[in-house]
Amino acid sequence: MKVIIPLAGKGTRLRPHTLTTPKPMLRVAGKPVMDYVLDDVRKLGDVDEVIYITGHLKEAVELHAKSAYPDMKATFIEQQVQDGTAGAVGLARSRVDQPVLIIFVDTIFDADLSVIKTSTDDGILWTKVVDDWHRYGVIVADESGHMTKIVEKPSTPISKRANIGLQYIRNWKLLFEGIDHVMKQPKNKGEWYLTDAFQYMVDKGAKLQVAEAAGWYDAGQVDTILATNGVMLAKGRARKPAGLTDCTIVEPVYIEDDVVLTGSTIGPNVSISEGTSITNSTVRDSIVGRLSNIDKCALSGSLVGDHTKISGVKGVVSIGDCSEVKVTE
Repeated sequence: MKVIIPLAGKGTRLRPHTLTTPKPMLRVAGKPVMDYVLDDVRKLGDVDEVIYITGHLKEAVELHAKSAYPDMKATFIEQQVQDGTAGAVGLARSRVDQPVLIIFVDTIFDADLSVIKTSTDDGILWTKVVDDWHRYGVIVADESGHMTKIVEKPSTPISKRANIGLQYIRNWKLLFEGIDHVMKQPKNKGEWYLTDAFQYMVDKGAKLQVAEAAGWYDAGQVDTILATNGVMLAKGRARKPAGLTDCTIVEPVYIEDDVVLTGSTIGPNVSISEGTSITNSTVRDSIVGRLSNIDKCALSGSLVGDHTKISGVKGVVSIGDCSEVKVTE
């Protein structure tokens, strides 16, 4: 099996953070979002190649993939034109000669990927029931659990089963036939969707199993990445150094060993990366980057980049790398 990971997007909903860091490399509970996915891929054990479709800040993605996952063969293909998910996956055509697992890495999921090894269907699409169905591609399934219809961002609630961006396609030849068909049509709401290629497959008689993911956690905008940070801490990512003094810790938190905390209350649901110092402050429900300095602040619901300085701030901030905010009385 091969794996296709499209990650060319600019992550505009997470600016200014994504101006300097690719969205899949933003850290949640001390770990890049894409690493949650790649760790699951590594566990499968029968992956011949990971094909990354890169774009924005592609050099950073390549360096990270090669250094953090040297055991997995990697190929990098740049998507120079942002023409949609069908266009992104279509770029991998020359590398695919067997079934593929396609994963979009702006979310973290809990899903049993081992079912791939015993599936005899043409593919598997993982879903999650959501209330805000109009934001997603939603899937309608028949009584046997196979997809009959998929619609991107529907205007009426034909289904609440959202496509979570995790899909295994055994009939890879029909997939690329579908992508070819889609990209000969007018764009759908401004782009060519991979989901329309799935509809093509079904219309040609393919059986695509609809599977339910146990969990699906968005990391695509500030409020959701902070909520996902809290979930990952509660699910086992929490940790703190031994011997912390002159501070109060409200679990769960993720704190690196060389973080310095003085006269401060940290937590709950806070992640702090290495080299950061926090003095005479309270921080809750936030993610703080590397080598930053926070002094005399009361922060909540905040996303703080690397190499930042914040002083005298009370409330919510979202500031990117190498920024400075100072409030004086």
